[in-house]
Amino acid sequence: MTQRHLVRDLMTVGVLTCTPDATVAEIARLLLEHDLEGVIVLDHEGHAVGTVTQHELIGAYQHETPRALTAAAIMREDVPELPPDIPLIAAAGLMRDQGWRVVFLMHNATGISYPAAQLSYRHFLRHLAARSDAELADLGIRAARQSPMQLYAQKRDAARRQRLGAEASTPTPRERP
Repeated sequence: MTQRHLVRDLMTVGVLTCTPDATVAEIARLLLEHDLEGVIVLDHEGHAVGTVTQHELIGAYQHETPRALTAAAIMREDVPELPPDIPLIAAAGLMRDQGWRVVFLMHNATGISYPAAQLSYRHFLRHLAARSDAELADLGIRAARQSPMQLYAQKRDAARRQRLGAEASTPTPRERP
């Protein structure tokens, strides 16, 4: 098995995000669908303004109507982050000591700080349990993944198929005799 010693060897590249007006219910569905600990909250200009993790979602139950709350109402206004080139042992210690179940690796470009990758307790558990490197092939900077252009093309094609499907199911007006 290939030795994985640094955060970049175990992280997941790509981070799901939400807007400040996303509801608690929407965020909970997102975390469940993708088996995540948390998401980054991006403002409407693309700046990272906070995080919503499972911890904040459970805290929403302190309110009378938790499902009606938004990300802006419950988010942490900081983004726990670590650099990709520190040892896993240091990352695990920092995460445990700070009470962070997920950390993010941020990228800064043209004055905007946005999430590039994440590392969670689940990554460490998978690392400990792995019998072979193949079980971790989807993790780390060398993981096989689609390019941004491939992702764009997939989303574009899916939108086209959806639009064509909607058009095909819409009844057309009958011609008059």
